[in-house]
Amino acid sequence: MSATSKRSTVYFEPEVHQALRLKAAFTHRSVSDLVNEAVRNVLQEDQEDLEAYDKRVSEPTITYEELLNDLKAHGKL
Repeated sequence: MSATSKRSTVYFEPEVHQALRLKAAFTHRSVSDLVNEAVRNVLQEDQEDLEAYDKRVSEPTITYEELLNDLKAHGKL
């Protein structure tokens, strides 16, 4: 753990905690390393989602009802 690391309390479901401890032991990594990696992955996914949204924000939108009507009109439903 680096000197700049911050401490936090996280509560896991018992099964998740056991699986996390087993994976840490199996991979010779700390639970903290595994949790940090998982959080970084989720944050990266969020960033990718935001970038995808920004690329598509100017696309036209239709309502769900309009979509269903269009599918029906084209024989898809």
